[in-house]
Amino acid sequence: MIKLENINKSFGKYPAVSDVSLNIEDSQVFGLVGTNGAGKSTLLRMISGVLRQDSGRITLNGQPVYNRPDVKQQIFFIPDDPYFFPNGNAADMCSYYKTVYPYFNPFLFEKMLGDFSLDPKRPVRNYSRGMKKQLAVLCGICSGAQYLLCDETFDGLDPVMRQAVKSIFANYMSQRDLTPVIASHNLRELEDICDHVGLLHKGGLLLSRDLEDMKLGLQRIQCVFAEGTDPETALAGLDILDSSARGRLHMLTVRASREEVLSRFEKINTVFFEILPLTLEEIFISETEVAGYDIKNIILG
Repeated sequence: MIKLENINKSFGKYPAVSDVSLNIEDSQVFGLVGTNGAGKSTLLRMISGVLRQDSGRITLNGQPVYNRPDVKQQIFFIPDDPYFFPNGNAADMCSYYKTVYPYFNPFLFEKMLGDFSLDPKRPVRNYSRGMKKQLAVLCGICSGAQYLLCDETFDGLDPVMRQAVKSIFANYMSQRDLTPVIASHNLRELEDICDHVGLLHKGGLLLSRDLEDMKLGLQRIQCVFAEGTDPETALAGLDILDSSARGRLHMLTVRASREEVLSRFEKINTVFFEILPLTLEEIFISETEVAGYDIKNIILG
């Protein structure tokens, strides 16, 4: 497990990360969400030991990360703009990473280059942006590191390659307890892959929650009440986080289990009633607005 305790980092007089504490559990996909400038990249660089925090503590299984090569061998960081040797090719990167990561698998690397149609002898400078992202992911997977820190890794990949990378993550999570940490400004990108999501804004952590717990605790409802039914009376006592109406059609977001909602609406006279799946955006909007933040401007605007 990676543990962050009261992490702070500033660049001169500009704070980048402010008092962030969170746990990244093993064998799950942790999504780190926030707008540009929210502190995602800085946080990933501190977790990987590239940067040192000004204060606070970062540990991997109880061991400090910074200035500890033995600990950092368990972490592979893929920045938004991956670095490759100026005149190097994929084969050169393989040779280099074998000296850094003791469990780097060159045979798997060669196979995966073929699967992704990446020429190991072609200079990386001639790769497209998407191809460079693919190569960086393959280097990370083949490094043998347990923790793969990905900064906007899906940005620049076409839809087919995005799904291919997600499938690789899922495969190696089951094979060797890979733990991907994926930073993105796009909630939709993380919705189908993440187990736990943290929301950063202006260097601070607004929310860190298990996605399934959030989904189970919130319900999106649309309904049409029967003639003569007073909506306010019918819904009294429900913890309603958001409510809107278009004519007679009411849309509600309530904090309750599915069973509680079904039980309640069995007693309400409706013409039409349906529980809809919530998107990750809707979940975050509901949770953060309750906490007093306007996530529509933070993430969506």
